Amino acid sequence: MPNTTIPSFANDQEVWASLKEAIAASSGFGRWQNLKQASDAPLGDNLDEQVTSYLRETLATLAY
Repeated sequence: MPNTTIPSFANDQEVWASLKEAIAASSGFGRWQNLKQASDAPLGDNLDEQVTSYLRETLATLAY
């Protein structure tokens, strides 16, 4: 029987932290933040919320 492992929640958190930092460092995210600030739209209280909002809006735009 093959040895399969279930990814741990800790690994998910590590992956999210890495992705979040990479996204936050991207020029697209910086432009999004600037547009939000210029339009007085709420950005979110922390980086987690901001990156999540950015991804939602980006995916909604791509799906449109």
